[in-house]
Amino acid sequence: MKVVFASGNAGKVREVGDMLAPLEWTVIPQTALFDAEAEETGLTFVENALIKARFACAHTGLPAIGDDSGLEVAALGGAPGIYSSRFAGPDATDSSNIDKLLEALAGVPAGARQASFYCAMVFLRHAEDPTPIIALGRWNGEILEAPRGQGGFGYDPVFYVPSEGCSAAELPAARKHQLSHRAQALHSLVAQIRALQAQGLLPNG
Repeated sequence: MKVVFASGNAGKVREVGDMLAPLEWTVIPQTALFDAEAEETGLTFVENALIKARFACAHTGLPAIGDDSGLEVAALGGAPGIYSSRFAGPDATDSSNIDKLLEALAGVPAGARQASFYCAMVFLRHAEDPTPIIALGRWNGEILEAPRGQGGFGYDPVFYVPSEGCSAAELPAARKHQLSHRAQALHSLVAQIRALQAQGLLPNG
């Protein structure tokens, strides 16, 4: 079965492709099929994930997986939240978003820099699917005072993972796929999809 992943983010596409391999589906990035992007008008990660998946279904006629993820920082009242990718403005880059985050946290001591990566991921069989599969993941950590590591993407260089003693950008990809918010959401999504396949409610391939 062919499934559209409703994103053009190269980092997300790579991670999702790796972690959905057990389903033996053909996962196609949205950008390989059409150029338009959904307008993210939701007020929550779940709403935006549904908007993206529904948009991809409508444009392709294929089932779709949509996700919305971001960073929540306790000292900033949960910001940047759903605006994580455009925290520094509509044309923000990873580095400009990180710069703005570190500026906003200037003077906040190490013990008060708690943060979480959050991910909502949904699967729709078609654009009017009334029963989407919804999976959530949360990855707790702290915000460093300066970037560390060359791997990952987004806020990974400043997201410190206490259990690993390093930033998310310093983690081997295989380890990140075990721990991350997106990994947690994907594992939940795969488990729910497999349960529906076992009941004959979704095709196996």
